[in-house]
Amino acid sequence: MDSANSAAPVDAGSANGISLPRRSYAEFLASKAIDDPMTGLTDIPDLPAALFPFQRDIVAWALRRGRAALLAGTGLGKSLMELAWGQAVCDATGGMVLLFAPLAVAAQMLREAEKFGIPARVVSCQAECAPGINITNYQKLSHFDLSLFIGVILDESSILKSTTGHYRTALIDACRQIPFRLAATATPAPNDFMELGNHAEFLGTMSYTDMLATFFSHDGGSTQKWRLKGHAEDVFWAWMASWAVMLRKPSDLGYSDDGYELPPLHYHQHDVAIDATPAEGQLFALPAVTLSERISARKDSIEERVAHAISVTPPTGPFVWWCNLNTEADALSRGLGAVNLHGSLDDERKEQILIDFSEGRIERLVTKPTIAGFGMNWQHCADTGFVGLNDSWEQFYQAVRRFWRFGQSRAVNCHMIAAETEGATVANLRRKEADADRMAAAMVRHMADLSSANVRGASRTVATYAPSQRIILPSFLKDAA
Repeated sequence: MDSANSAAPVDAGSANGISLPRRSYAEFLASKAIDDPMTGLTDIPDLPAALFPFQRDIVAWALRRGRAALLAGTGLGKSLMELAWGQAVCDATGGMVLLFAPLAVAAQMLREAEKFGIPARVVSCQAECAPGINITNYQKLSHFDLSLFIGVILDESSILKSTTGHYRTALIDACRQIPFRLAATATPAPNDFMELGNHAEFLGTMSYTDMLATFFSHDGGSTQKWRLKGHAEDVFWAWMASWAVMLRKPSDLGYSDDGYELPPLHYHQHDVAIDATPAEGQLFALPAVTLSERISARKDSIEERVAHAISVTPPTGPFVWWCNLNTEADALSRGLGAVNLHGSLDDERKEQILIDFSEGRIERLVTKPTIAGFGMNWQHCADTGFVGLNDSWEQFYQAVRRFWRFGQSRAVNCHMIAAETEGATVANLRRKEADADRMAAAMVRHMADLSSANVRGASRTVATYAPSQRIILPSFLKDAA
């Protein structure tokens, strides 16, 4: 029995007493191949003249692909690329495209469309939609029948992060039959492979469970700790490059970085002294170690940290203070006379506050990264600070990137205030930031040639199964044969 003979028939057996046809081994393997057909345009219409060369090539690639992800750094023009992609889909099909954005970003996206002469409208329900680009907030997802749209765009698609998240599941289910899908984000976090899997599932490329089974192994007993199989690393990045383009600056894909140099970013760390009571049996109070100890230290130091934040706030100019606790936000907004954008406000009021700050009608803003840390373009402001820090690197990164992004003309100052009793919170965030920079650089390095080839029009790479070793059967199977 020649087990390596790909033409040997495979007995498919029977199901419910019904005989199934015999298949060759080659046919069996073909049935297991990844089926990811391109659903895009063969003829690319004229694209907006405002697009830079790298943006034009990315949009054209995403249109040919039909279902694609743009994992591009902040300030690289994702909004314009999303709008150009949506306009081309509408022009080619005559259908409707729905663009989802975070709260208040819908109005910002409309301003971008008007700036570049791209027809678009902000809508709040299905009845307001018409052929062309329709822009809305994720919070209004239930107000639309997505089966009526030819295309869907997810701005800040890191909303797909959680595998059990409401929006993640609803979007994947509702968009399954939509031929044109575009996901755009400055993240995912480079070590969050689950989020990459969710993007692949939204685009119809592969489910996240299949992705994990194909390319990853468990680290220990935790289902949340995955690592790339050593032999699968190159194949994984080749597969990623077939449906996603990743870059932090144009030169990652071989283009010029002219106009894409970031200004300096200055961190100002403030360690606030606290008169803490030592634990029983200790001569002095020790820094917090566990998460519960750090949370307790933050609650015990609110008054001192807020007072220090007020003392370092510049007397004039726009400024955003980021908080984690409601008591921090309340005390800081009272002390500065600032507007407090908090979670109990209704969506319309939140949106209006964000627009007012963006357009200069509000100068001092106090809020949380979970409320306003995603999607907003605030290059008009170069001063920010955290009166309270937690251990979420993504929230910290996204909040800072509202200001420190391509298009910012001034050096950005970021104040980080923590009590001495909080332990190594700041150091932990800086370590995660350095780790993320290294991981992102590695991802770009692995994908650069593949992404560049795909974006510039080369044929798409699809992971294939190419066995190179004969199967060696154990003796008891040989005897049975």
